[in-house]
Amino acid sequence: MLTVQPDTKPKGCAGCSRKIKDRYLLKALDKYWHEDCLKCACCDCRLGEVGSTLYTKANLILCRRDYLRLFGVTGNCAACSKLIPAFEMVMRAKENVYHLDCFACQLCNQRFCVGDKFFLKNNMILCQTDYEEGLMKEGYAAQVR
Repeated sequence: MLTVQPDTKPKGCAGCSRKIKDRYLLKALDKYWHEDCLKCACCDCRLGEVGSTLYTKANLILCRRDYLRLFGVTGNCAACSKLIPAFEMVMRAKENVYHLDCFACQLCNQRFCVGDKFFLKNNMILCQTDYEEGLMKEGYAAQVR
């Protein structure tokens, strides 16, 4: 955000073409904008808010969500095999990607909280209890043979 100096000639807004007489103006894509004129072409959200990121492609000015929705890479969830939209938050374990709701132990369906241990065995997500039980069974089976 830039401050308009009182002794400078007001700049023209790239969005509405009117002079910018406000105290603040935005500079994006080498053009000047009113705070209310710099908006996402899809959802109309204001892109001049603190922390906003502006994306541009195909002559569109977009917010992050709409940029990813239109141009981002999508993939499939390793647990349910359904499509994961590019803008959706995901969990990753090695090369596998999961919906947040699908990131759970695949034996007991226990959901994981931040900081919980999980294990990836034979491409399955396991909680610590199920992982350790599996090790016990494998260890016992190996001794019986």
